[in-house]
Amino acid sequence: MKKNLTAIVFLTALGLLTACGGSAAPAATAAPAETTQTPASETTAAETTAAETTVEETTGEAATAEEEEEENYDTGDASLDDPRNGDDIGEKELLVVSFGTSFNDSRRETIGAIEEALQEAFPDWSVRRAFTSQIIIDHVEKRDGEVIDNVGQALDRAVKNGVKTLVVQPTHLMNGLEYTDLENEIAQYADGFEQIVIGKPLLTTDEDFSAVADAIVKATEDYDDGETAICFMGHGTEAESNGVYAKMQDILTDKGMKNYFIGTVEAKPDLEDVLAGVAGGSYKKVVLEPLMVVAGDHANNDMAGDEEGSWKSEFEKAGYEVACVLRGLGEIGEIRKIYVQHAEEAIQSVK
Repeated sequence: MKKNLTAIVFLTALGLLTACGGSAAPAATAAPAETTQTPASETTAAETTAAETTVEETTGEAATAEEEEEENYDTGDASLDDPRNGDDIGEKELLVVSFGTSFNDSRRETIGAIEEALQEAFPDWSVRRAFTSQIIIDHVEKRDGEVIDNVGQALDRAVKNGVKTLVVQPTHLMNGLEYTDLENEIAQYADGFEQIVIGKPLLTTDEDFSAVADAIVKATEDYDDGETAICFMGHGTEAESNGVYAKMQDILTDKGMKNYFIGTVEAKPDLEDVLAGVAGGSYKKVVLEPLMVVAGDHANNDMAGDEEGSWKSEFEKAGYEVACVLRGLGEIGEIRKIYVQHAEEAIQSVK
């Protein structure tokens, strides 16, 4: 049996504009941070969670049943989402692996939209879904009854269905710790398929960075009126791969987009850095948008929440008029095209 485990390594119209915090989930009741234990095949360390920027990250804290009951906000209709966990796969599968999100509308409009774009681009392949966060999987099933495969379940399903060629396309932003975990888990299934190949995360090549910069500028061009600072919030990680945020900032600046600012929730550059950058200009207004594949907990709370310390609150405190765009990168067509391109490269490598 031929085995080809290829890790293609990475460096990895307008959306919903709201009055910031208008539809945000209360920070104290953010849903998907509910447990400290997951199966061994899943990401469990806080360090690994912080490195994953696809992104609805957990806090690493155990949540109580009472906290779960406090989720009193609407994230959308889960029944509109396709979990892509069916059998009858055929010999060629394209497995789309995401961290995941429990925000139903965002899941459908970002991860679901990427999956649909891949299915349209490769009609001869069966597109299936897997999430790496067992916390998210369990929460969505308990709350909404939607069953989503974790990576191990998706791989077992592929083996059971007689898949011969498996292409795995992650929706990860970068090649961080979780991407390495994914490579390691897939390697354990090398004997189950004739060929396996892993596609690149979003931000891999210099061309990827440039294309993403162009995409987010185009998506926000209506706000670029000369007096507005446009700020993107990423997750951030202590891992070396955190350098993607500084690189994206440099690329935007080199392209002449000096009113665009990149910061993170968990690392540097942080909110303080972004505030200082904006203060260096003569801006009156600020637009906030997540630099994350999904608009989940961080976007709704850390960015757009009304609580003290949120990006929205801190910019308002500094005297700016603030608006939030609760749109994940997966909603942007040009971003989806990059994932399609990476999947195409992976598919070509096994032909």
